[in-house]
Amino acid sequence: MDARKLLLLIMALVMAGISAVVARSMFGGNSEAEAAPTAAAPQPAGPEVAVAVRPLPVGTIIGPESFRYQRWPAELVSKTYFVKGESDLAALNGSVVRYAITAGAPVTQGALVKPGDRGFLAAALGPGMRAVTISVSAQSGVAGFVFPGDRVDLMLTQEVPGGGDGPPLKAAETIIRNIRVLAADQRTDKTVDEEGKTVVANTSNVTLEATPKIAEKIAVAQTIGQLSLALRSIADDKAELEERIANGDIKLPAQADPRAERQMLLEITSRPIDTNTTYTVGADVSRYQRSSIPAKVGSDAAPAPSGPPVGPVGPAVRVARGNNVTVSTVGAR
Repeated sequence: MDARKLLLLIMALVMAGISAVVARSMFGGNSEAEAAPTAAAPQPAGPEVAVAVRPLPVGTIIGPESFRYQRWPAELVSKTYFVKGESDLAALNGSVVRYAITAGAPVTQGALVKPGDRGFLAAALGPGMRAVTISVSAQSGVAGFVFPGDRVDLMLTQEVPGGGDGPPLKAAETIIRNIRVLAADQRTDKTVDEEGKTVVANTSNVTLEATPKIAEKIAVAQTIGQLSLALRSIADDKAELEERIANGDIKLPAQADPRAERQMLLEITSRPIDTNTTYTVGADVSRYQRSSIPAKVGSDAAPAPSGPPVGPVGPAVRVARGNNVTVSTVGAR
């Protein structure tokens, strides 16, 4: 190999080494510069404020799982925030959301309405809904295990006397399903003891959330018979929604935004239902009870004789002599 080729080879190796060092310094320096801010990202040095754990739409009844404390920059903390050490989140249980709160957003005092405040019940109602109160007993009110925020079915028990002989027809009918409980007596939240356990208390009145038409039905039902509550399972809402979609009762748009479709389904599941009601009569429970109302005496029935019968009465025979028609009773005296 001549000296010229050897010199070119040495120069190429030197240039390659220089390029490798320069490239390493460039890319290594950038990665270190990018990693430095990530590793040294400072946490907010401000106090901890209450933020929403999940989206809270208008009318949501607040529970202990609705909020949590999160560190917040001191310069962004407002006087309306609930700051840890200065406020008690347990005191917010039973409050109602007046303005919608997004998940992770700080909760302000103006966004909540506490029990006893003016406009509390109106804030708890959904758009277009009404509040109606019914009287219940320990038996018809699920022994006090119905709390604000629960969903129940409303049953009507009555006796239908009819117009004939025999005992009246006893019947029970589920007239409303999936109706939300707003308050029990004047309590709008779950009462807890010193150990944090829910206190079960018998109630005499329960306030329900209903549409205007369903509110009218409940008002009439109270004059017909005895109203009872049946507590619903949380899992029933999803199962019943899927059944209504399969039956065609709910029409979903073919091409809809998933978020808009989800919001529509949430609104549907929160609405009470007064269709496809079920009923049970006495004969379904006991063979000694009636399955229908006592028959009424028809207006076209044969009138009873005005006086007592004289002697045995036999069959009647119609005898026609021209235009004259006479009725004779066989065996009559």
